[in-house]
Amino acid sequence: MEASAQPAIKRSGSMPQGANRNGMMKSLLKHKTLYLLFLPCAAYLLLFNYVPMYGIILAFKDFHIREGILGSPWAGLKHFTILFNDDYFMTVTWNTIKISMLRLLFGFPVPIILAILLNEIRKEKFKRSVQTIIYLPHFLSWVIVAGIVKTMLVGDGIVNQTIRMFGGTDIPFLSSNTYFVPTLIVTNILKEAGWGTILYLAAISGIDPEQYEAAMIDGANRWKRMIYITLPGLSIAISITLILSLGSVLDAGFDQIFNLYSPLVYDSADIIDTYVYRIGLINGKFSLATALGLFKAVIAFVLIVIANKICRRLGGEGIW
Repeated sequence: MEASAQPAIKRSGSMPQGANRNGMMKSLLKHKTLYLLFLPCAAYLLLFNYVPMYGIILAFKDFHIREGILGSPWAGLKHFTILFNDDYFMTVTWNTIKISMLRLLFGFPVPIILAILLNEIRKEKFKRSVQTIIYLPHFLSWVIVAGIVKTMLVGDGIVNQTIRMFGGTDIPFLSSNTYFVPTLIVTNILKEAGWGTILYLAAISGIDPEQYEAAMIDGANRWKRMIYITLPGLSIAISITLILSLGSVLDAGFDQIFNLYSPLVYDSADIIDTYVYRIGLINGKFSLATALGLFKAVIAFVLIVIANKICRRLGGEGIW
């Protein structure tokens, strides 16, 4: 009895493993087209997001090009100590947080409002035309947009000419610490707000139309339907987008600032990324630049975790 039972136990224990393998192979073969489409994305992530992590050890070494990354001597936390004792490091960190929070405060609600307004448009041709117009700036690089902005905002640009026509004086939009940051916020909203509506329009399309019909029967006007149906239907998309935005709070927009700023506005516009560019690529202090980049990445990770926990405790949907 015991001898005959033992093989049966082994067979029963081995079947799930074989079944799992067969199930996995069947799934791979069944969805092979999707996996092939995913391969370029996986290769991109591996090549540009994971392979470069090898260079993180530069933050803990005194890097010399001749000796290479592995051959360079270890420096411990030397470069972090230099950063934290540098007053200018605190300046660029504060500038980064300030610009990011202002972009979040003024820029985050705009795509939501645009998506709700677009959803209320009943004429499809007009709606598609508006969508196309507000999407287009996203596809222009900041090099092109910065050139247009500079042409419009310089002393003899169309904006200052208009101000002079009404009796005002020229405003130094790009050369004054007072006006440069607001200029960044406004131009970023004009360029990216339209593209940000895509996610919210997709979320709105997933709301059950019967809810709107029931609300109309109960006498709810458009405003009440937006407040009590559309906005709650966007809550998951808003919470996830907010978490990701808080995680990138130290990404204040390198492309935009690099193409618009000048030494005249370093005090208010120099951020971590532009500082890393100067000390790393221009001054050749690769270890110090890597330490600064690692500091930024760690802070971003901590912010994502905190924002996710807060969102879940408030009853929203988190990333995990």
